[in-house]
Amino acid sequence: MHSGQTGVEQALTELRDLPFRSLGFAHADTHRHLRTGFPEVIFGTGKTPPQIASLLGELGKDGATVMATRISAEVAREVLAAVPAARYLEGARILVLGPTPEPTHGRGTIAVLSAGTADIPIAEEAAVTAELDGNRVARIFDVGVAGLHRLLAHRESVEKAEVLVVVAGMDGVLPTVVAGLFSRPVIAVPTSIGYGASMGGIAALLTMLNSCATGVAVVNIDNGFGAGRMASLLNRVRT
Repeated sequence: MHSGQTGVEQALTELRDLPFRSLGFAHADTHRHLRTGFPEVIFGTGKTPPQIASLLGELGKDGATVMATRISAEVAREVLAAVPAARYLEGARILVLGPTPEPTHGRGTIAVLSAGTADIPIAEEAAVTAELDGNRVARIFDVGVAGLHRLLAHRESVEKAEVLVVVAGMDGVLPTVVAGLFSRPVIAVPTSIGYGASMGGIAALLTMLNSCATGVAVVNIDNGFGAGRMASLLNRVRT
């Protein structure tokens, strides 16, 4: 307005849409990436395919790479029919609209470890989140404490990483073991994988919260996204 290039009405319209855009069923936070450096993420559980498609289109309107988590293959097919430019990462259960950025935001590699194969979907959610935030990611899966030699076989790769995301269900011991072996921050992710007494991941959560090793921080059960985002912040190059 000061330069005379934007009229009053246009300026009012743009200001109205600055914090969010109302879609009726949701307020799409279009400026979250300006405040936090990462666009708003769509949590897919409980949303219909049309709602997810609408949010993807709205949040990606300005060219930002956006993602939707916890998307089943069936829901993904419906969303992709409406938003064909998006892509589905089945292993992570994530829909992505926009390119994967170059891995230039992190000062080093983020290593994502899973205790078992059944924990991989949560580990993949963490890994993809970190990659979409511009980090290099190393995946080291199925290295649980029932066969500790499997973890030690990857010792060199783990030691090269700046931040470790460690995903485990069942007894949830792997983050403590990793934190005791390596001098890196460990983000522990309990999963809901396990038999009855695991109580849907509560047993693993309590084990991780009660870790006797230092340098372990714990996110919520099955929260691969939260772990990936935290790892990215810890790995971020400060300018």
